[in-house]
Amino acid sequence: MTDPSGEPAEGSDAPPTPATRADARRDGDSSTAFQEHVRAARSEFEHQIDRARADFDKARADFEQVNDRIKERTGRNLLMATLIGVLVGAAVLASLLFVKWLFLLFAIPVCLLGVFEFSRALQTAGRKVDVIPQLVAGGVIMLAGFFVGHWTHWVLSFACVAALIIWRLLAQMAARDGRRYSDVLDDVLAAGFVPIYVSFLASLTLVLLRLEQGEYWLLGMVIAVVAADTGAYASGLAFGSHPMAPRISPKKTWEGFAGGALATVVVAVVYGIFVLHIPWWSGIIFGLVMVGCATLGDLGESMIKRDLGIKDMSSWLPGHGGVLDRLDSILPSAAAALAMYFLFFPLVSV
Repeated sequence: MTDPSGEPAEGSDAPPTPATRADARRDGDSSTAFQEHVRAARSEFEHQIDRARADFDKARADFEQVNDRIKERTGRNLLMATLIGVLVGAAVLASLLFVKWLFLLFAIPVCLLGVFEFSRALQTAGRKVDVIPQLVAGGVIMLAGFFVGHWTHWVLSFACVAALIIWRLLAQMAARDGRRYSDVLDDVLAAGFVPIYVSFLASLTLVLLRLEQGEYWLLGMVIAVVAADTGAYASGLAFGSHPMAPRISPKKTWEGFAGGALATVVVAVVYGIFVLHIPWWSGIIFGLVMVGCATLGDLGESMIKRDLGIKDMSSWLPGHGGVLDRLDSILPSAAAALAMYFLFFPLVSV
C-alpha cells in the first residue's frame, strides 16, 4: 500500500517505486544513454585496433619489399644478418673484455665448424677429404696457437698438414678405386689447403690473444673488419655501380670498397688513439691493411666457391650463409693484425 504522496505506506514490505512516470522515463533514458555511450566507445576502440593492425600490416609489407630488394641486390637477408651479427658480436665482445680465455670456447668451435663446412663442400664438388682427421688437426693447431710458443705452433701446424697429406695418400692406396692421378693430386692439395686456410689462420687470433694487451688488438681487428664489411655494404647499396671483380663477386663494387675503406680508417684511427694508444698515423695504416686483407679474403673465398660451383658454404647462419662465409674476411686479417701488433706495439709507450 502507498500513501497519497506515492511513498510506501508505513509497515508495508513493497519496494519503493518512482514517484512519477517522468522519473521512470528519466531513469530509462539515462540507462539507454549509458549503453549507447559504451557501444560507441567499444566501436571506436575496435576501429582504432583495426586501423593499428592495418598500419602494422602495411609497414610489414613495406619492410618486406625493401628487404626483398636489398636481398636481391646484395644476396643477404638484412634482418637475419643483422640479428646474427649482433649475437655473434656480443659473444666476442663479452669474451674478450671480461675473461679473455673464454674466447677459446667461441673460437675453437667456430673454426672446427668452418673446417667441417669446407670439407663437406669439397666432398660435394668431388674431392676426397677426410673430415674426422681434418677436425682433429684443426683442434690441435688451434690449441697450439694459445698454449705453446710461436715456433712450436708453427712446427705442430706443419706436422698436421703433413700428416693429413700422408693420411690421404694412404687412404687412396687402400681404396684402389682406379682414381685418376689428377684427381688424387687435387685431393692431396685439398687435404693440405684446408688446415692452412682455416685452422692455421684462425689459430693466429689465439696467438695474438695471449700476447700482452693482445685481446684489445684482436678486438680492434674484429671491429675494423666489421667496419669494412658494413661500410662496403652500405655504400655499395647506396652508390654502387662499378663492379670491382664481376667474374668473381658481381655484387662487390668500387664504390662499396671506397666506403668500406673510409669507414675502416676512421674506426681504426679512433680505436687506435683511445684504446690501443698508438699514433694516429699508425691507425691509418692499420685500417688500410685491414680493409685490404678483408677484401682479399672475401674475394678469395668467392673464387673458391665459384670453383666449387656453390653460392654459400652452408646455410647454418640465416642471412650470412655458412660459418666460413663470415670468416672469409677474418682469416687473412688475423695474420695482418698479428704483424701490425709486432710493428706498432713498441710505439704504445711513445
